[in-house]
Amino acid sequence: MAERSAAATTALVLATVNAPYREQLDAQGLAKCLRDHAAAKAKPGHVSSFFGEVTPELQVAFARLFGISHAELAAAAKAFALYSGESYPLAE
Repeated sequence: MAERSAAATTALVLATVNAPYREQLDAQGLAKCLRDHAAAKAKPGHVSSFFGEVTPELQVAFARLFGISHAELAAAAKAFALYSGESYPLAE
């Protein structure tokens, strides 16, 4: 399978994350939510969509584009899972 371009990765993630919401997050806003638990709590629907509806492979690719390591992403998933009570693949 060919790798997606950075633009395609970002567009696919944002389309999934923003689809159900009137307020749209941009890529930097989503990346901030992945780095900052308080920011994630302020946008729980978007973050839940990211961890629950975007494939783990695409989550990792998106995070990498914004300098977020796999370990940081997994920690964010675990923290958000504890907050939301949901189960996410990267939180396990």
